[in-house]
Amino acid sequence: MHGTENPSAWVQRWAHLIAPGSTVLDVACGAGRHMRYLAAHGHRVTGVDRNPEAVAMAQASGPVICADIENGPWPFAGQTFGCVVVTHYLWRALLPTLVSCVAPGGVLIYETFAAGNESVGKPSRPDFLLQPGELLRVIEGLRTVAYEEGFEASPDRFVQRIVAVRADPYGAIKRWPLQPA
Repeated sequence: MHGTENPSAWVQRWAHLIAPGSTVLDVACGAGRHMRYLAAHGHRVTGVDRNPEAVAMAQASGPVICADIENGPWPFAGQTFGCVVVTHYLWRALLPTLVSCVAPGGVLIYETFAAGNESVGKPSRPDFLLQPGELLRVIEGLRTVAYEEGFEASPDRFVQRIVAVRADPYGAIKRWPLQPA
């Protein structure tokens, strides 16, 4: 079941950008691997997934809403979070909503499959594969801190990853360290 494996190395690498004690939304959280990891680092985590079995497992780390976010209403309307985490999930119609959920000073950590993955396995449908540079185009209003796109081995897959932050509304200059302090 998705969410029982180790946390994504991308999420682990960039979690230091999340302000201490922040609220975190884990979208399509599965069994809650990122919820567990981020809760252990002192964040208040919330998850959402449509699989009731996964939701039951993830609830050990924080509240989880069982919802079909592709066909139903967005359960977090009007809410923002200090971090929004998305891995191995793509629903293009939801991308602007996810970006709008990043609070001022907050972070978006996103990683999923990209075009080319159809040559090595699943997912292989174009609906589930980001096109070249797609994440860069959808983060309007956020500032890119890190971006990767390409092929990685073991397991063989094509991925696209981004870390982006929403600027402080008061214009304060903030340093976004590329490595943990």
